[in-house]
Amino acid sequence: MDRQELLAAGIARQAELVADGTVSSRELTEACIERIEALQPRLNAFRVVLAEQAREAADEADRRLASGERAPLLGVPVAIKDGVDVAGELTTHGTLAFTTLAAEDAAQVAKLRAAGAIIVGKTTLPELAICGFTETEAWGITRNPWDAGHTPGGSSGGSGAAVASLMVGAASASDGGGSIRIPAACCGLFGLKPQRGRISLMPYREHWYGLSANGCLSRRVADTALWLDVTAGRIEGDADTPPPVESFAAAAMTPPGKLRIAATTKSPRGPLPPKLDDRVVTAFEATKEVLRGLGHEVVDRAPDWGGVGNDFVPRYLRGIAQDVDEVEHPERLEPRTRGFGKLGHRIPERVLQKSLRRQGEHAARINAIFDEFDVVLTPTTGEPAVEIGRWAGMGALRTLLGMARTYPYTPVWNHTGQPAASIPAPVPAGSLPVGMTVVAPPDREDLLLSLSAQVEAETAWPERIPEIAA
Repeated sequence: MDRQELLAAGIARQAELVADGTVSSRELTEACIERIEALQPRLNAFRVVLAEQAREAADEADRRLASGERAPLLGVPVAIKDGVDVAGELTTHGTLAFTTLAAEDAAQVAKLRAAGAIIVGKTTLPELAICGFTETEAWGITRNPWDAGHTPGGSSGGSGAAVASLMVGAASASDGGGSIRIPAACCGLFGLKPQRGRISLMPYREHWYGLSANGCLSRRVADTALWLDVTAGRIEGDADTPPPVESFAAAAMTPPGKLRIAATTKSPRGPLPPKLDDRVVTAFEATKEVLRGLGHEVVDRAPDWGGVGNDFVPRYLRGIAQDVDEVEHPERLEPRTRGFGKLGHRIPERVLQKSLRRQGEHAARINAIFDEFDVVLTPTTGEPAVEIGRWAGMGALRTLLGMARTYPYTPVWNHTGQPAASIPAPVPAGSLPVGMTVVAPPDREDLLLSLSAQVEAETAWPERIPEIAA
């Protein structure tokens, strides 16, 4: 196995290779660090690289392996989004407005370390994880490995760029309105937003009034399944506690059987008409044919969206306003970020509470489609990765309206809280990636992993690697 094959193998296979002695943890970690050093100047995927700490951890992992110790991710490098606490490091949340180092690991990081994972660095994100693109005054522009003139998406844009360019086999991501699925679509990756509460947000009980979920970005479904097996589970204080799942890895290896799939390019109503690029429509139709070829029944049908978009916005903007209020140095925030905070503060408490009360009503109406279908299929974004600077210099309101047109499909599933995954769609060689979203009923990540793994095997999407990483 050459170095590129090793880096492209993903964390599940890398864990096997390290455990059986095919490669040492130090060799694997060094390969990741060298790839980061080579590509970081062009992509800006990392806010900070913890090279020496990672090397020390790799040497310790090799000693543990030599003594016969085993753990699910022992000796495997991963990256952490810079909105998640790593003990002794600064959590910037994409801004210069924080100066206090994290006293301890966030719950997800603690579980990764307990499983033997090695933290190689922290990835970039837009300020306070607000936007679907990763461009900040503080930490610069993060670029898409498929075309450096385009965004890798956001808010988990650095994680998307790092995984797509083979810097690491998987990286943490979070999703309050599409921030796992948008980078997955932009970067040709698998991105599952789990059921609300599946992976603890602690030290936060919840985030953005329940919209946010933790997860990861990976090239392969098996890698996300392993990440979930390692990180899922309730922590004392969590606002939401889904029922436990015995093995996500087993679900990813289990065929889904014949499914009935409702497919639609219609999205919930927004303040402006949504964009729907011809390239996305073509990829949507190609994905439907792949699913039919796998034996599934695909029917053109849309959920009853109703006015769900109207009730997502208060939670999103009031959540941002809360974050703005809690930064250590608010005067250091970008003008646009302060503008988002002002928009949030203009939303009355009664409007927020009404949107929270109506969550169950929206979920029941939308999820009625699962009485007839097993899965819903939509595009992930209305167009492929947008060009760098699409929203540069714009204020909060214009940015919000622009993103609502480009990303009309993702927020609804944060409002309902159920799992949704973006899978790479078939596209012509040389094209930017396009993602399709598959959505399951509440608590059914197993179904999404099973179906997505089947599509991955059929289309071989992990074999498509950006030229910059080749």
